[in-house]
Amino acid sequence: MFGSIIGVEMTLQSFAICTAVSIVLGLLLAFCFMFRSRRQSPGLIVTFALLPLIVQVVISMVNGNIGVGVAVAGAFSLVRFRSAPGSAKDIMAVFSCMAVGLATGMGYVGVAVISAVLIGALYILYNLCRLGETRRAAKVLKITIPEGLDYNGVFDDAFEQYTTSHRLDRVKTSGMGSLYQLTYSVVLRDERLEKEFIDVIRCRNGNLEISCSRVESGDEEL
Repeated sequence: MFGSIIGVEMTLQSFAICTAVSIVLGLLLAFCFMFRSRRQSPGLIVTFALLPLIVQVVISMVNGNIGVGVAVAGAFSLVRFRSAPGSAKDIMAVFSCMAVGLATGMGYVGVAVISAVLIGALYILYNLCRLGETRRAAKVLKITIPEGLDYNGVFDDAFEQYTTSHRLDRVKTSGMGSLYQLTYSVVLRDERLEKEFIDVIRCRNGNLEISCSRVESGDEEL
């Protein structure tokens, strides 16, 4: 089961089996990586589905030839510099699909099937368990105040009442220095009280602009 189905030379039957397994496992991984994912584009999903087959064909053509293997490594290095950086999950998915393609390309069909099923199942399980996620997500709170208002401690009692943690990340002047924009990272005690929290703050900043938004997910890039 864990041995290679490719002998000294690849036959049409063994190539057909490896190709069929690569296609099926590519689709399986693509559907798994679509689970609870809102950012992935259709083109990226198609890439996940076809990548095991592409890698399998490349490895099948190498088949122990050192010269061809060096040429393939050079081609893959060129592709790397033409690609945009992705998120940690995207890179993990690409490596998973490549691993399955390498296994099928070398004829280890059983290893490829078990690996793909295990990776897909663990990916879905970790997403269901929300592994690595906090119970309450941090938000970015931006408060505009007039230049005459001292921002040190003016909102502390509101933060103590409505948040579990808060941190002043940035202070920026605007309006030719007549206004200050404060950027906080906050975790709300109860998101249902977000409007009440903002109402308390706008009573102290002269009803100037306030925004409260979720933290962007760009920090998960590798």
